[in-house]
Amino acid sequence: MTNVYFVRHALPDYSCADAALRPLTEEGMRDTAEVVRAMKDIHLDFAISSPYKRSIDTIKQTADEHGLKIELDDRLHERISGRDSNNHEMFQKRWADLSFCESDGECIQSVMDRNIAALNDILETHEGENILVGTHGTALSSILHYYDNSFGVEGFLRIINFMPYIIRLGFEGMELVEKEEILIINKPFE
Repeated sequence: MTNVYFVRHALPDYSCADAALRPLTEEGMRDTAEVVRAMKDIHLDFAISSPYKRSIDTIKQTADEHGLKIELDDRLHERISGRDSNNHEMFQKRWADLSFCESDGECIQSVMDRNIAALNDILETHEGENILVGTHGTALSSILHYYDNSFGVEGFLRIINFMPYIIRLGFEGMELVEKEEILIINKPFE
């Protein structure tokens, strides 16, 4: 079995406007210790992340503890947000129609397509291994939706406050056969 441990990043500093460079808050940095604790007794073979700073920083200490270098894959980055796109009305619209996006944003279908392409490559090249993946809320939600189309806006809104959050997906070949939540740290969405 291939186990993929998706780690949604810890609490970011929303005052940083550049999504790719947005760091974790001090509280978020402290919470990365919970990721280390949750993963300490799990053998990890490979670590890969979104290139966004908050995702890398959330899994860095865990990867270091396991002697792993973090590979980066641009396909794993978060949804490109448009202006005024992080509100409940827009969440509802995007999940009701995965191809909907604001003129300056990215649709969930696009996020899902590139994240699933990256995941398929991981599953093909790391079969039978335990993989650590640094990810984001919408990116992870799109992956969960791909394997279970009942995961939609309600599922997304359930995990929106989980930072960090770890979920293990177990695969036999390319087929998802197990799903297990490992860590939930609930933080308010701003």
